[in-house]
Amino acid sequence: MSVNAKPRLALTLGDPAGIGPEVAAKALADDTVRGLADITVVGPSRAEWATLAGIPVPTPDVVLGPDAWDAPVARFGLVTVPVDLSGLAGAAPSRAGGEASVRFIQTAIDAARAGRVDGIVTGPISKHAIRLAGYPWPGHTELLAEAFGVREVAMLFAGGPLRVVLATIHVALAEAISLLTVDRILTVCRLADDALRRRFGLAEPRLGVCGLNPHAGEQGRFGTEERDVIEPAIAAARNAGIHAVGPLPPDTAFHQALRGAFDVVVAMYHDQGLIAVKTVAFEESVNVTLGLPIVRTSVDHGTAYDIAGQGRANPHGMMAAIRLAADMLGQGETPPHAPG
Repeated sequence: MSVNAKPRLALTLGDPAGIGPEVAAKALADDTVRGLADITVVGPSRAEWATLAGIPVPTPDVVLGPDAWDAPVARFGLVTVPVDLSGLAGAAPSRAGGEASVRFIQTAIDAARAGRVDGIVTGPISKHAIRLAGYPWPGHTELLAEAFGVREVAMLFAGGPLRVVLATIHVALAEAISLLTVDRILTVCRLADDALRRRFGLAEPRLGVCGLNPHAGEQGRFGTEERDVIEPAIAAARNAGIHAVGPLPPDTAFHQALRGAFDVVVAMYHDQGLIAVKTVAFEESVNVTLGLPIVRTSVDHGTAYDIAGQGRANPHGMMAAIRLAADMLGQGETPPHAPG
């Protein structure tokens, strides 16, 4: 991406039976959103996209197949991935939906690895559907990490005035606690600090690190994870030049962040962080994968099968994901592309 060029984004439609096709169509019907980047949608044919969306879809400037995809010069393109949608089980998870979801994202990954796009914006997928299709990944994050050959990734959520990064992600709560180690928390702090510097334009990011237990353990009365794991990780982060504060009582950490005390909150497990983000910005929160060689953002909502194809889906999350990806790529540094 040249200094003066717009960011180049691939946008995947997600599970074709969910609301991904609809929110993508609605978001891209907005000229302001379309003007943020050169956007190439990755999905089925335009006619199939319109049928799935249940509403008219924008007309691309160029339509290509995945094998003919070159660096797009068009403002808005469509790369069609041949998929068999006859096996969709209506508005419900299915093997066909899971297979299509994975093929869409793999096509976008191939484009990113080849240097054809600078970032990927993903529509919602069903973890159950991709499991029905025989794939092992719990979600996009794990698939992307494997595809780009990176060992350490983290999920950051941006919504309204909050940014939250998770130390553990898609695992049972009991397993999440066992996965909390000094190295893992330090890694997440490093990933967050690096992303906020390079992609969010913050010269000295301030990290507020949550405790695990009520009242951050109350000096060991309600648990020792703060003393044994979280405090040493924070100390190591500070030694590495990261402005990290904590362990903070989880019931007040997000309030402090809302008042401007921190640029990001490091949460210990999925719901500890996501409840706060979705409370303050349910319709516009965005999921960002840290640790990849490209920018990747996603809507922070599910497939919503119950309203798919009815014209009722809210596109604000998809619009926010596109906007944030463009903003992150506009911080002056083109991401290094993984080897092709």
